[in-house]
Amino acid sequence: MDRVQLTDWIERYERAWRTPATDVLGGLFAADATYSTGPYENPHRGLPAIARMWEAERLGPDEEFEMSAEIVAVEGDTGVARIEVQYGAPKGKAYRDLWIVRLDESGLCSHFEEWPFWPPDQHGAPAAGA
Repeated sequence: MDRVQLTDWIERYERAWRTPATDVLGGLFAADATYSTGPYENPHRGLPAIARMWEAERLGPDEEFEMSAEIVAVEGDTGVARIEVQYGAPKGKAYRDLWIVRLDESGLCSHFEEWPFWPPDQHGAPAAGA
């Protein structure tokens, strides 16, 4: 992986979040991928589990938000990015996140782990896997 590949993957992730169906996740994640919503959370395993979590976490594809990303590091098949998200109404919340993304040889994410942080006046709760 290089910085360009990670930047492209993050942009595709954001587009997928804004897309009505979760079938686009197959273009982002490997079939047996793991997705952890926090460093100590049980991961969601496989595309069906990731899709269920995805739909449970977002208000819908028209959810109002702005997202920015800064690549922090890339080493081998793993990249780290600093993400900032500002939600519009009705959430009206913001958070910062570190993403650890491992891409396989075909450019699909085999492992995704996020480390989300909220401002002191907000509470967020990652959705743990099974």
